[in-house]
This record gives sequence, structure tokens and C-alpha cells, in this order.
Amino acid sequence: MNASEKILVVDDEPQIVRVLRRGLGSSGYEVRAAADAESAMDIYRAWVPSLVITDLAMPEIDGVELCRDIRRISRVPILILSVRGDEAAKVQALDSGADDYVTKPFSMEELRARIRALLRRVTKPEAAPGEPFEAGDFTVEPAQRRIAVRGREVHLTPKEYELLLFFLTHRDRVLTHRMILTEVWGNQSAEQNEYLRVFVAQLRKKIERNPASPRYIKTDPWIGYRFEAGD
Repeated sequence: MNASEKILVVDDEPQIVRVLRRGLGSSGYEVRAAADAESAMDIYRAWVPSLVITDLAMPEIDGVELCRDIRRISRVPILILSVRGDEAAKVQALDSGADDYVTKPFSMEELRARIRALLRRVTKPEAAPGEPFEAGDFTVEPAQRRIAVRGREVHLTPKEYELLLFFLTHRDRVLTHRMILTEVWGNQSAEQNEYLRVFVAQLRKKIERNPASPRYIKTDPWIGYRFEAGD
């Protein structure tokens, strides 16, 4: 599968670029690199990669602005790879269009796993609006507003259904609290993190075998949630 997948690496540290070229190349990915955002956009337009990995700290245009520039023209998966692990940096990057965030120093195995998850999401054909679809352990029938997990229908309130549907259609991404609240409840609820935690707890009780050790709705502390559908 990897032979046809192209990854653009944007980082001004030659050592990181060499590590990524070697580690991703050995997994069958075709890798090209840019040392700054302007060069990255030139390569992106000419080459059209399957996924972009970018640092945050770069000369002139930083990784956050690069995310915004890419999002103006594409939905390609973007993975941030940065030494900055603070909450503010992660939230800003994810709210600017990044799909995932890995902190340096990093494990190549973890990075490959994150890449596979992001590519798996975009290579699966999307169902037409209103059409039934499957996502891992979940079956969704939008016309009936019905969702089943492992073949068992889950009885949901209207807002629980909207939240679970949002998770399912944005699976394998880190979703910030603000992003989820804005999309499911509206802009007026963007800061009500406690409200979201209550609904996530309710959903976990309904879909998880063990809500205390969730398989599907994973918490990214202080940032948000990642939904893994059991693919």
C-alpha cells in the first residue's frame, strides 16, 4: 500500500529530515523534504503529497500558518512533529487545521502508526450524505439516526447521536475541545469544556465495554479527544 503514498516533510533540521527519510522510506513511503513553508507550498502544488509532516518552528512562516495555507486548498492529512509539547501550541496547531500532533523526541513506530491511521481515514471512500456507512465496529444509518456498535444498536439522545456521528466522521484525528463544541453545539458553547466531558462520559457508558479504560474515545489530556473506531 505504501508504495503509492507520498509524504512531504517540512523541517529545517537536517538530522530530523534524514531520520524521517530513512525511517519512512524503509516502510515504502516516497518522501520529499522542504526546509521552509514557502518551499513546502511549491512542492505541495507540484507533487500533491498524500500526507504532510511539519515542524512548528521554522524561518519566516511557521507551521501553524503553513497549516492554514494548506487548508485553504486541500484536506490532505497534516501531522505536526514538534519539540513544543505545551497545551497552547498543540491547540493552536490543531485548530489551524492539523490532524495530529507528535512531540519530539519521538518513536518511529508511533509515528508510523499515526501516519497509517491518517492515511487509512482518507483512502476509505466517504459515504454520500444520508447514506448508511460502516466505520470499524460501528454501523451508521443517518436517515434513521441510528448507530450500532458491534451489531448492537445504541440508544442515544439527539445530542449524543450528533456527538458520536461527529466522532465517527472525524475518526483517527485529535479533535480539540473547542472544535467539537463549536461543530456540535455552536460557537456560543466553544468554552464549555465541562459540558463536553459530561456527554463524553455518557457516550462511553453506552459504547465502551469498559468506560474506565476506553477503546474508542481516547482522551488527549487538556487538548481534546481522538476517536478510534476499531478499524
